[in-house]
Amino acid sequence: MEHITLLLGIVIVTALVFDFTNGFHDTANAMATTISTGALKPKTAVAMSAVLNLVGAFLSVEVAKTISGGIINEDGLKTEVIFAALVGAILWNLLTWLVGLPSSSSHALFGGLIGAAVMSMGWSSIDGGTVVTKILLPAVAAPLVAGIAAMLATRLTYKIGSRTDQKATAKGYRAGQIASAGLVSLAHGTNDAQKTMGIITLALITGGVLDPGANPPMWVIVSAGTAIALGTYLGGWRIIRTMGKGLTELAPQQGFAAQTSAATAILASSHIGFSLSTTQVCSGSVMGAGLGRKGGVVRWSTATRMFVAWGLTLPAAGLVGAAAEFLTKQGTWGVAVTAFLLIAGAATIWALSRRNSIDHTNVTDDDIDGDTAGVPAEPAGVVTTAIAAVTPPPAGTVVDPDVKTTLSASTAPSAEPARPATV
Repeated sequence: MEHITLLLGIVIVTALVFDFTNGFHDTANAMATTISTGALKPKTAVAMSAVLNLVGAFLSVEVAKTISGGIINEDGLKTEVIFAALVGAILWNLLTWLVGLPSSSSHALFGGLIGAAVMSMGWSSIDGGTVVTKILLPAVAAPLVAGIAAMLATRLTYKIGSRTDQKATAKGYRAGQIASAGLVSLAHGTNDAQKTMGIITLALITGGVLDPGANPPMWVIVSAGTAIALGTYLGGWRIIRTMGKGLTELAPQQGFAAQTSAATAILASSHIGFSLSTTQVCSGSVMGAGLGRKGGVVRWSTATRMFVAWGLTLPAAGLVGAAAEFLTKQGTWGVAVTAFLLIAGAATIWALSRRNSIDHTNVTDDDIDGDTAGVPAEPAGVVTTAIAAVTPPPAGTVVDPDVKTTLSASTAPSAEPARPATV
């Protein structure tokens, strides 16, 4: 067992910085719908999410073992390769946060790791089978599964509540949203915090501090859980705004269905070691819930931007990771230059973000200095129209015999105006 070297220490600190960015980047996954429907105040929501992220970090190590011993060949792997991978992941996380896109922190990490490893040791260093079965296939399947589950759950909730008082039902589902958001946060801790645990464990193995195949030490679990919890508490308000104002309009019933479906998918994947993207799962469930209510409209322009970001994440982070590895393998000066570029890039992005500041005080505002997240919904597209045509109407629908048209509870004379939250 060797002592931790200076380079290894730098890698560990950089990994925790990535974990911190992962936290504020993914807060929206659990809390965007809860904040936008008013179930919880913004600061209360992120504080609750932070605590549950920390708790979730202690529940499993399966995903950490997938990363530390499954994606790349540990033989001949150098510590600076991991440092280069983290540089690629952090810069991509910060860039997508700046533009408010909920891209995958997980895929940013995988892309950076793969790109740096290929630059260092060639394509033979990558376990293609693990990449396909535990990264790519879940990336495609998980959002679809969560979206379909959320759509069906939404239909079920409206059917169950069709004969109940709408005001009481909405209040009950808001309480349910709080519970389901907590479950998503717990699930996020079991999945995303472990990715940093896996990276640090991999670094310790390459540095000779741990034996190959070792589980993360307790101090690694504690530090990774703490870092992601602190990042979560910071808020990541720009991405919360996108998911809370730009995808679709959700009533409390739909928010509850979306969050419950997402949490189930994430917890199941963590149990079997699939390192999926919680961002993709939660976004898929939100869109599925939006399509589950008759008349619901998904803003496909926003969704398309997200899909493009998802597709670019692996290759973009991989290219940055490869470029960083090209520098780090030049020696000490290369590592120093890479570290400087990382700090300079992060500082530049932070400075740009100050031009249009978004925080807990204005995250739900309709318009912020030209921000278009809160624009009116776009017309329903072909997919939305087709699904809505076979979707049962929301609970409380009545028929006006005079005009022979269907009115929802929100437009019936005796009902209070319904005010679904925009998500």
